[in-house]
Amino acid sequence: MVILAGSTSPQAKGATQSERETSCVAILLLIRAAIHRYKEAADQGAFQIKVGSEGYPPNLDTLVTGVATDSGKKLTFLRGIPVDPIAKQEWGVLSTKNTSSWGGPNVFDVFCKSDQVAVDGTKYKDW
Repeated sequence: MVILAGSTSPQAKGATQSERETSCVAILLLIRAAIHRYKEAADQGAFQIKVGSEGYPPNLDTLVTGVATDSGKKLTFLRGIPVDPIAKQEWGVLSTKNTSSWGGPNVFDVFCKSDQVAVDGTKYKDW
């Protein structure tokens, strides 16, 4: 029994890691699509933007809280910011006004902050 239980444990661990990786990729695509929809709406003049923002959201929370249009309607782009299933923390952001910590206003991309290596040999933070 012990030998059998020990031989299935690495397979279960690998399956769990693969599930987390699949989830991470799906969430990255979801957030990136929301950023893209925000940028498109801003470029089409659906709402007022700050000078110098280049039409990108100031932060990820704005995708959830939304922005008011000129007609008074509120546009939202995500229901909530999902937790990073790999790093179990907030997402890293790339912005047009990056600071030394890769943060800042005008978010145009997100990434996983984990330095760990995925099953395919790439680093999560490079996805």
